[in-house]
Amino acid sequence: MASVPKTMKAVVIEKNGGTEVLQYKTDVPVPEPKEGQVLVKNDYIGINFIDTYFRSGLYPAPSWPYILGREAEGTVVKAGGGETYGIKEGDKVVWMAEGAYAEYTAAPAAKTVKLPKEMESKIGAAALLQGLTALTLIREAHAVKKGDWVLVHAAAGGTGLWLCQLLRALGANTIGTASTKEKVDLATKAGATHMINYSQDDVKSKVMELTNNNGVAAVFDGVGKSTFDLSLECVARKGSMISFGNASGAVPPVTIARLSPKNARLMRPTLFGYIATREEFEHYVNELFEIIPKEKIDVRIHEVYPLSEAKRAQDDLEGRVSTGKLLLDPTALVVSRSSRL
Repeated sequence: MASVPKTMKAVVIEKNGGTEVLQYKTDVPVPEPKEGQVLVKNDYIGINFIDTYFRSGLYPAPSWPYILGREAEGTVVKAGGGETYGIKEGDKVVWMAEGAYAEYTAAPAAKTVKLPKEMESKIGAAALLQGLTALTLIREAHAVKKGDWVLVHAAAGGTGLWLCQLLRALGANTIGTASTKEKVDLATKAGATHMINYSQDDVKSKVMELTNNNGVAAVFDGVGKSTFDLSLECVARKGSMISFGNASGAVPPVTIARLSPKNARLMRPTLFGYIATREEFEHYVNELFEIIPKEKIDVRIHEVYPLSEAKRAQDDLEGRVSTGKLLLDPTALVVSRSSRL
């Protein structure tokens, strides 16, 4: 292996705020892997809404300065002591933890797995967090069955496209929402049975029309504040309202009695609660990596941005101009335009 430098490129924040607080630096110390960690030279870094929550202060940063990012794929260049689950120098891996917006990350071995040899570059970073989120939502937050009617908000977004494809594989009746014809077409191609353009049509009326006024067995809502009331109105008797994101802002406090008329379930899950142990993490990652080729999952990549353009990338994510996954490349010097793998 090539020698590891002393400093690296990274995007850090020293306070909360908008994308203006993102600082691209070239002299950040390379971390030293501790016991149970592996040092990974990141090739591609995933961008997710959770990154914006830590940046804005919706979720508190554990310390300052703080390096954003929760997932990446790359090559192990050094292993710390202790249990590394068979992961060694030279292994191509994907990992999920903290500190991804950087050339190097000391990742916990317990949340690091080897990439299948046949998997194309970028797919690991593009699939891990959003794919696991979608998979655990339909397995555990609400166990979707064949024939269930399900509502997916932001169906053309990163997690939305995963949900549409996984629900198609299960044989569910998926109703998706999106704001433009392009996004409607994209989610339809991904597997949504019915699409509602919410800039033109009333979502609740359409949902009730499609479900014979019964509503849906489950709503998967990653939008948050602006769609929460609508989602609850669309849930069927004994249905599940799964609120898993805050793209439009955090949901205000909810009066629990609102669930009584329909005996509805309300859940606010996080992916990390489903993959807390090594066994859980491995189980779902293995299932995800098996599903991708088996179900011909389209791991759509919206754009690969240079690490230095993390601000533009987060602006695109929050501005809802993207469809699919956004990635950062710590070695890129110029912008690589939209691609699909």
